[in-house]
Amino acid sequence: MARLRAGISGIAAIAATLIFSVSAQAETMPPAPPAAANCQNTGSFERWLADFRKEALAQGISRQTVSRVLDDMTLDQSIISRDRKQSFFSQTFTAFSGRLISGGRIKNGQARLKQHAELFARVEKEYGVPGPVIAAFWALESDFGAGMGDLSVLRSLATLAYDCRRGEMFRKEFMAALRIIDRGDLQPSEMIGSWAGELGQTQFLPTHYFTYAVDFDGDGKRNLLKSVPDVIGSTGAFIKSLGWRAGEPWLEEVRVPQNLQWDQADLAIQHPRSKWADWGVKTISGQPLKKDDLPASLLLPMGRFGPAFLAYPNFQIYPKWNQSLNYCITAAHLATRLDGAPAYNKGSQPIEELTYEQGKELQRLLVKRGFFNGEVDGKIGAGTRAAVKAAQMKLGMAADSYPTPELLERLGGRATPRARADKD
Repeated sequence: MARLRAGISGIAAIAATLIFSVSAQAETMPPAPPAAANCQNTGSFERWLADFRKEALAQGISRQTVSRVLDDMTLDQSIISRDRKQSFFSQTFTAFSGRLISGGRIKNGQARLKQHAELFARVEKEYGVPGPVIAAFWALESDFGAGMGDLSVLRSLATLAYDCRRGEMFRKEFMAALRIIDRGDLQPSEMIGSWAGELGQTQFLPTHYFTYAVDFDGDGKRNLLKSVPDVIGSTGAFIKSLGWRAGEPWLEEVRVPQNLQWDQADLAIQHPRSKWADWGVKTISGQPLKKDDLPASLLLPMGRFGPAFLAYPNFQIYPKWNQSLNYCITAAHLATRLDGAPAYNKGSQPIEELTYEQGKELQRLLVKRGFFNGEVDGKIGAGTRAAVKAAQMKLGMAADSYPTPELLERLGGRATPRARADKD
């Protein structure tokens, strides 16, 4: 299941809006890709709403719930504007993680782990998910409930379900929101949250709320807005559903030699940890890696001169939570920090970055050369990085998947690099 994020209100409330949010899909296949950001809506919202009302009743939603939610529903054009102007994920990993992994979040997270130690232990016993992993998501998504959003989730979902860009996805989310009300977990007036329709302290979209939320405090309801036991238990249950393997690591910072086969650094490529050890990869303290068969991928979010991480099978749950690799590594590293690991090493030298406009130019050139068929939006996601790797290999460059001014120039672009040491 590719859990495609629509926007994370906790982070958005702190830093900006995000490009992707948790998918409404409970199926194993990813949802359909969104339409272009400049797609045009046809037909009135009122007509769409009338059709949705009929569908909801046909699917067994009670007339009372349908009436309470839909009778006074109106379109919110500002939600459509937000959805089409997201830019936070155009940042580099070090800039992104530097904003989100703060000393305050680490201190607060460690305090919550201590405060709710018995609860976290109960959740780990039942679902196999360690407390620091849950606490990291809790921190990033809402700052432990402080930033869940202040908009009507129902109005946001209705607007996004009507909009042409991701209407199919959000139609399912809107229907699930009605089911949550019908089940008695929340009242319509309580459904306040993200502009992208997410609810609760770890920001579940309604399909995941309806499917995976658990009543961990025993009061007969699943309340992810106010009940800490329900929040922690439901997050553990959902992470387990994504494939978490109890008792195994998820991410480890490492040292890499300068003669490594850089094209092997890819989340899609796994080797036994023993092979990485044979290739000279070591722990961050310089000690030999364990020589076992645990599969691992090497991640170089800033290229071969930046921080390096081994991602183990449990890391694979992170792209199912959020497709942004920057978010995934940030959340996983924050979990290791809460578990006692030090801050990551930012690299052996200043790293050149592309500006937003240079990123768009690079994408245009990658499209022109046949390496890339995605949207030219300046956001360097997994698709762009795969195209960068292919271009680097074709041009005989070190294929570490990191977009550089040198690559832009080799493809025929004009680059004025901005070097950042990211040591602050």
